Amino acid sequence: EVQLVESGGGLVQAGGSLTLSCAASVDVFVDYAIGWFRQAPGKEREGISCIKPSDGSTKYADSVKGRFTIYSDNVKNMVYLQMTSLKPEDTAVYYCTAGFAPVSLEVVGLREGLYDYWGQGTQVTVSS
Repeated sequence: EVQLVESGGGLVQAGGSLTLSCAASVDVFVDYAIGWFRQAPGKEREGISCIKPSDGSTKYADSVKGRFTIYSDNVKNMVYLQMTSLKPEDTAVYYCTAGFAPVSLEVVGLREGLYDYWGQGTQVTVSS
């Protein structure tokens, strides 16, 4: 069974940076895509970024493009989400998720239906 554990959340001022980490099972890096989703209070869960560690391809939601960077360390079995220029509207619980990798992330990479395994989430709060 794929297991995912997020860490790195916290409280940061607007304009600041945080890097979230996701520790994943070894098998994930062979066949799976890893995604980051977030859910703010009263809002639907939103896919914001994803990566196929096997080839390094990535995809970002428009809401974070240019501010967030996803990358993997395939030796350590880790995926990271580097978040910069944070805004109060980035406040949410952030989830790491894994699903069998599609040929391309372009169409389905940020859709919940791609993903079968979810971490417990980590809170990110951005103060104004």
